[in-house]
Amino acid sequence: MKLQSRSPETPRTDERAAVAALELASISYNYGQRKALDDVSFSIEPARFTVLLGLNGAGKTTLFSLVSHLFSPRTGRIRVFGQDIDRNSGQALRRLGIVFQARTLDLDLTVRQNLLYHAALHGIGTRVARQRIDELLHAIDLTDRIEEKVRGLSGGQVRRVEIIRALLHRPSLLLLDEATVGLDIKSRATILKDIRALVERDGISVLWATHLIDEVGQADQVLVLDKGKLVADGPVATILSSTGTETINQAFSKLTGITDMNVRGGRP
Repeated sequence: MKLQSRSPETPRTDERAAVAALELASISYNYGQRKALDDVSFSIEPARFTVLLGLNGAGKTTLFSLVSHLFSPRTGRIRVFGQDIDRNSGQALRRLGIVFQARTLDLDLTVRQNLLYHAALHGIGTRVARQRIDELLHAIDLTDRIEEKVRGLSGGQVRRVEIIRALLHRPSLLLLDEATVGLDIKSRATILKDIRALVERDGISVLWATHLIDEVGQADQVLVLDKGKLVADGPVATILSSTGTETINQAFSKLTGITDMNVRGGRP
């Protein structure tokens, strides 16, 4: 599977290296009296696969909603490739591709119609959009579904179409919130492999939010979020060293106080 992500607007590698792909500084957010995020700060290097690891309810989706500007933080600052999400939202959001946990395709439109509609929202001309759609659908073997209504697809196929949609405008930073939920093991592995290939080949930056510990790779930067607080940030080896553990599963358990974790990262 080959996915194309780079665009003429994407900076060269030497230009991107001077600025973080994503930077959060002292971000907090409340739902009424409940604090969903508590003084969260981190940065993501360009051309890096970063895992945001946390149990359901840790604050991952809230964080994505803030980065995508659906919500505004009560305190702190968010920058995408140096562009402030509040002050320069248009420039910042153009650099983002987002796959939310909730399914957002129009069930009564075909795959092609959904993708063309999204391309038009990004100002992509019809000819270019059709070319990109055909390339991406062929790459993940969904070409034969292009004229099928979304309601006729399996859950895994719907998710793959949503990933294609997020890549149509060739973003510099791709956010995926629990992108493999509802998929079988083979589909999960294939999507992870292909997204990692984007990072390696095309230099796209990825923030992959998950509660599944087996989706963490040894070379990944890992952000551990627990009850709205960032409790770890670094390469897997650094986190293992700092926690005195041998596996990321053990480290996660120690950091979050969950003593009976299964390998996939769910609650006992």
